[in-house]
Amino acid sequence: MENKQINKILSSRKKQIINNIKIEAYAAEGKSIAHLDDGKVLFVENAIPGDVINATVIKSKKSWAEGRISKLVEPSPQRIEPFCEHFGVCGGCKWQMLPYRQQLIYKQQQVADQLQRIGQLEIPAMQPIIGSPHERFYRNKLEFTFSVQRYRTYAEIAEAGDTKFPIEPALGFHAPGLFDKVVEVNKCHLQNEPSNTVLSVLREYTEAKQLPYYDIKGQSGWLRNVIIRVATTGQVLVNIIVQHDSDELRPLLDHVLANVPGISSLNYTINPKMNDTIYDLPVHCYAGREYIEEKLEDFRFKISPKSFFQTNTYQAEALYGVVRDFAGLTGKETLYDLYCGTGSIGIFCSKGAGKVIGIEAVADAIADAKENAAMNGLSNCKFFAGDVIDICTSAFFDEHGKPEVIITDPPRAGMHAKLVGELLQIRAAKIVYVSCNPATQARDLQLLNEVYTVVRLQPVDMFPHTHHIENVALLVLR
Repeated sequence: MENKQINKILSSRKKQIINNIKIEAYAAEGKSIAHLDDGKVLFVENAIPGDVINATVIKSKKSWAEGRISKLVEPSPQRIEPFCEHFGVCGGCKWQMLPYRQQLIYKQQQVADQLQRIGQLEIPAMQPIIGSPHERFYRNKLEFTFSVQRYRTYAEIAEAGDTKFPIEPALGFHAPGLFDKVVEVNKCHLQNEPSNTVLSVLREYTEAKQLPYYDIKGQSGWLRNVIIRVATTGQVLVNIIVQHDSDELRPLLDHVLANVPGISSLNYTINPKMNDTIYDLPVHCYAGREYIEEKLEDFRFKISPKSFFQTNTYQAEALYGVVRDFAGLTGKETLYDLYCGTGSIGIFCSKGAGKVIGIEAVADAIADAKENAAMNGLSNCKFFAGDVIDICTSAFFDEHGKPEVIITDPPRAGMHAKLVGELLQIRAAKIVYVSCNPATQARDLQLLNEVYTVVRLQPVDMFPHTHHIENVALLVLR
């Protein structure tokens, strides 16, 4: 294609199509790349190396552009048939068209590329990525949404032409990038039963009774969300969220109990707010216990409706095993667990530590951490709610001891710059950095490079069929 034609297409305000583009390589975050004739890089989601596509340009900058597949002209030899009927629509499991082994290759490449390109680090030889033993039905928690607006696909809209769609409710996942439309989910391959049974029972009952689904734009309706937790212990927790109390609530809950076998904890939450968060709302236990239990090795953990816990329990043991191995504990060390959540990593490593100090900003999570430590009979674990910068003072160290090993497991945004500065001052002998975002991990490792050397790296895949990847880095003082 002539450069002038490409430039005309890319500079047009209208979304234009470039034909017969060959995808060359995987980039990161689920995007692959092609190079246009003028040297501009085109990033495309849902494409894989070897694909030949027609691409609709949705964003254009000086040296790069983003596109969306408008037609798959010639599939890559790597492509396989997706196993889910909702593939390409619901926004989850975006790599079902790739064999799992190839997904792992690209994920390992993503970690190495980002550590070297963003962190500008000389990294040690990376260990082969640890793949998940369960490629499907691996999540212990899912949240589904009731919506008055079912998401319509591009094909449906094109076929309808000028015909207006009737209002049609849906129970499923939010459509990608849309807060008010939901993709109707018939069967999800992410969570073990009775997850899909809960969906079908709720859908049939609410449709038969004509119970109103929620309209988040109009702030009207009744049924809002359902959260399902299925533990590897076989225990099941269900929390149904509604906009207000109603005479219909108890019959609905009774129907779920009678038609879904194996529910250990059935709960409901009244959420009159304009958003879907429930962390500041009380949860009411309707039947069973107020929590379920999960296990990692011999450790037991209490999981309540609002608890945070690693989403892939099967693979959490592998991830935490890497952390424990990297920490190299001898039974004497004072171990600090930063961003400790409900204390799972610190508790998992507790048998090898002299003392575990967990710090977390969310007070409810710390309450769970203390209960989890007590449940496991651990006297060497203490947990504190607050900001690390505020807690880690000289007086605190005098009372509890300075850390010899630090584990940090921050959110996707990485560590706050002040915390990085604090770690440089504390100078623990080892830092084990657990990251769910290699890009922000690379940034933080570059900052820590002033004092620390990265000596071991281990990627761990927690989420098959997605572009997400965890990486564990061991840093030692220079």
